[in-house]
Amino acid sequence: MRLILLGPPGAGKGTQAQRIVEKFGIPQLSTGDMLRAAVSAGTDVGKRAKAVMDAGKLVSDDIVIAIVSERIDQPDCAKGFILDGFPRTLVQADATDAMLKAKGLDLSKVLEIKVNDEVLADRVSGRYTCANCGAGYHDTNLRPRQEGVCDRCGSTHFKRRPDDNRETVVTRLQAYYKETSPLIGYYHAKGKLASVDGMADIDRVTSDIEKILESA
Repeated sequence: MRLILLGPPGAGKGTQAQRIVEKFGIPQLSTGDMLRAAVSAGTDVGKRAKAVMDAGKLVSDDIVIAIVSERIDQPDCAKGFILDGFPRTLVQADATDAMLKAKGLDLSKVLEIKVNDEVLADRVSGRYTCANCGAGYHDTNLRPRQEGVCDRCGSTHFKRRPDDNRETVVTRLQAYYKETSPLIGYYHAKGKLASVDGMADIDRVTSDIEKILESA
């Protein structure tokens, strides 16, 4: 099961990705995490990435694709994976499709979580994560069962992203609609897109996603 999650910032992609991981036993692959791991491991593509970053430049699409390609060859991806935060553009989507095709693979589904922009500011400004294991929470929508204690690992340390505030939501939404939202039409044309109502209760969204994946 090879998946991509689409949706604007605050749509709940992180929460739902964690639940898919737990339900289906496939890893969630973050390009940031993969990049850091490749650099730390000193792989060939990691060395290329490090040279670019050390020069203060942005890592190119071809390097990111190479890192994704290297990562999904690892044993824990044998049953599939969730791509988190990638692809973000049509160029990256084409390159991802070509990379998978070269391996004899294809995407199973692209899940779009649809939400009302007006509620995103509240969602984004209220979210935080466990500083130890990364489990996601929200001030009103998803609090730990025991106040101040992570449900997953028991840590009492939490953190918020500095850009998770109302002032940055508009800028991030503009970037999403300009660069990433065209992927919705791209994957729809390929017959891979399935949409769920992200405005529903979190558990309902999870249920809707599971139904889609179980019938895929």
